[in-house]
Amino acid sequence: MQRTANPHAAGLIAAARALFLRDLRLLWRRRGDALQPALFALLVVTLFALALGNDRVTLAKSAGAVLWLASLLAGLLALDSLFRGDADDGSLEQWMLAPVPLAWLVLVRTFMHWATTALPLLVAAPLLAELLHLPHAQLGVLLASLALGTPLLSLLGAVVAALTVGMRRSGILVALLALPLYVPVLVFGAGSVVQAAQGLDVTGALLMLGAGLVLALVLAPLAAAAAIRIALN
Repeated sequence: MQRTANPHAAGLIAAARALFLRDLRLLWRRRGDALQPALFALLVVTLFALALGNDRVTLAKSAGAVLWLASLLAGLLALDSLFRGDADDGSLEQWMLAPVPLAWLVLVRTFMHWATTALPLLVAAPLLAELLHLPHAQLGVLLASLALGTPLLSLLGAVVAALTVGMRRSGILVALLALPLYVPVLVFGAGSVVQAAQGLDVTGALLMLGAGLVLALVLAPLAAAAAIRIALN
C-alpha cells in the first residue's frame, strides 16, 4: 500500500511545485501588476484615515472594519485574473489532461492568489492598525480573523472565478457573484474585532471562520474544478 501511495503523493508535490514556480516567474515578470492589490488596500486604508480625521476614538472604532474591507477589496480586484490568463493561453486544458486531480491544481493556484493579495496585507496589518490607532489589545484578534478569513475569501472567490472563466469582460459579474458570498466572512471577521473592543468573547466568531475555512478547503477546489470543466466543454 505504501508503494502505491508514495508515487501519488510525489506526483501531487511535483505538480504543485511546478505550478508554484511557474506562477512565481510570471509574477516576477508582471511585478508591477502584482503589487496593485496591496497598493490598492494601502490606498483604501490611507483614504479612510484621512477622511475620518485625527479623532483617535473614531479611527480606533472603525479600524477593524476598514482593514477587513481593504483586504476584501484587494482580493476582489485580482479575482477576475485568477484563471483568466490560463484560459487564454490554453493552460487550463493542460490542467485537465494532467495526471493529478484538477482540484489540486486549483487549490495551488488559489494559494498563490492568497499569497499575493492577502498575505502582504496580513504582514502589514500591524503597521496599518497603528495608523488607524487600533488598540494593541485588539491586534491579536484582528490578525487571527484575517489569517482565518482571507484564505476563505480566496477559496470562495476561486469558485466564482471558475464559473465565469469562459466569459469575456466578466469583471463586474465576478464582483456581483462574489460579494454575497463574502458578506458572512466580513461580518464574522470585522465583528470579532468589534466584540474584542466591547470586552466580549470572540471565540465563537473565530470558530465560525475556522469552520468555514475547513469546509471551503474541502469543497471549494472541487466546485471550482467542476466549474472549469463545464466552462471549457
